[in-house]
Amino acid sequence: MDYLISSPSGILAVLAGITSFFFFLEKKTEWKFFNFFPPLIFIYLLPVVLSNTGVIPSKSGVYDFMGDTILPVFLILMLINVNLGATIRVMGKGVFVMLSGTLGVVIGAPVAVLLVKSGLDPTSWQGFGALSGSWIGGTGNMLAVAQMIELDETSVNYGYAVIADNAVYLLWLPLLLGSKNLAGLFHKFTKVSQNRLKRMEETARELIGEKGKLQMRHVLYLAFFGFTGCTLASWLSAMIPPLPPYLSTSTYKIFLVTLIGLGLSFTKAKSIPGSQALAMALIYLFVARMGAKADLSGVSMSLFWFLLGAYIWIFIHGLFLLGAARLFKVDVHTAAIASAANIGGAASAPIVAAYHRPTLVPVSVLMAMINPC
Repeated sequence: MDYLISSPSGILAVLAGITSFFFFLEKKTEWKFFNFFPPLIFIYLLPVVLSNTGVIPSKSGVYDFMGDTILPVFLILMLINVNLGATIRVMGKGVFVMLSGTLGVVIGAPVAVLLVKSGLDPTSWQGFGALSGSWIGGTGNMLAVAQMIELDETSVNYGYAVIADNAVYLLWLPLLLGSKNLAGLFHKFTKVSQNRLKRMEETARELIGEKGKLQMRHVLYLAFFGFTGCTLASWLSAMIPPLPPYLSTSTYKIFLVTLIGLGLSFTKAKSIPGSQALAMALIYLFVARMGAKADLSGVSMSLFWFLLGAYIWIFIHGLFLLGAARLFKVDVHTAAIASAANIGGAASAPIVAAYHRPTLVPVSVLMAMINPC
């Protein structure tokens, strides 16, 4: 098949153009539409259309390079910023609510699979596995889990996982945002202390640190740490004997990348400006790459059952979240951020925090970054 654009530079130009365009549109127009349908959705869907209509290919060497490099570099750059102690101190019991939401994701997966397995392929568990990665830390985690269980990103199951992730996101994000208007009822249900929110915001303000203006050398520093960490993890993981089907070379690589990123967070590397911005730029570019690799030719009625399972799953997550909020007497703002940190990761948690309490945006990022750990 002849494609309109097939060169590596051309493909990258298309993906970068799509990614930057939707963020430009969001910033330029300030449409509230993007509060409910964020750029992430279009950054994934438009490349799907382009690769399935002959504009760009769904297979290319540039995709392989991005898969081997961008994800590990993203994880390292994000984890450099993690401050575990600060997050626990600011969020307090909110961390337990987030972890309870994570437990809901873990338990909800097998329950959902059991309820809808009659309409699914026997290998569909891999798609649910990849989706569980997204729901305990965002898109970066989804990619990491897919690599760990050796799920081909071009497979139908992976495509279903991505579609379900976005379909659930379309309903769950507006629900998290709208929960702010139910604060009165929510706080009566959870019996939250009136002083909790005040103390949380005061502590959050103390954690907002200024790293200084981003300069050229900072980008080079970050590139060095990211690519060096990625190379070191690849080298070390190749030396460890795999233990199939649970521990593969990819599993070791992601684990080592996580350790390297966390290790750097205890050094002066965490004071380098721009690490989070660069990491998020990379992951959004990777999302576009995911869409470009999606093959819709294998889509069948089993997608309906997969989506049904995903909605059952998110309902179970919500029940765990509400139960934990009541148990730990947590406010609606913290609960919403905790859920966003699970289901949407670093891409969604700041959106929810900004809508609920702008002073909690830095904390929401820290919470989201704990999940990949």
